[in-house]
Amino acid sequence: MKPTRFETAIALIDKANSEDVNTYQVAGIEYPKELLYSQRMTRKLLQFKPDASKALQIAARAQHICRWKIARDEYPMDRVGYLKWRETLKKMHADLTSDILKQVGYDEQFDDRIRKIILKKLIKKNEESQALEDTICLVFLDYYFEEFAEKHPDEKVIDILQKTWVKMSEEGQQEALKLNFSEKSLGLIKQAIA
Repeated sequence: MKPTRFETAIALIDKANSEDVNTYQVAGIEYPKELLYSQRMTRKLLQFKPDASKALQIAARAQHICRWKIARDEYPMDRVGYLKWRETLKKMHADLTSDILKQVGYDEQFDDRIRKIILKKLIKKNEESQALEDTICLVFLDYYFEEFAEKHPDEKVIDILQKTWVKMSEEGQQEALKLNFSEKSLGLIKQAIA
């Protein structure tokens, strides 16, 4: 049976992300970092929003497409440089995803919808953009937080947790509290949201 446009789009996103030279190790196996991240995004999105639209699923899968191509150190290592880097990345992610959508035959309206989700336009008014943001935060908390917390002082960890928490909807926050954390991390989370 011929794959659907949706399946082909996901496969092309995965193909692009499989080219990541950066790796992340899980259970002793090395994975292309952004391929692993994108698969985790899909898994977490479907746990959080089992009825997520195809547009939201594509946006989640492509949220970091080819992220390694624009290095953080190409921008000033201050807050302004960081924000500029993030905006440039979002535009690149949206553009690369748009190219894939056109290649598989999606129309401009569908493409525009996904672009708005990836760019997080009107995040508090666009449910799908907010669901993407919640999923990003849930993936961080579930897969990357413990490692992050081990490498940084508690004050910085609490600050990052507070910034993460305010990005999330109430529904996302409730989902985050269901995740399994170490005793120490749970203590930091409680301090951050108190």
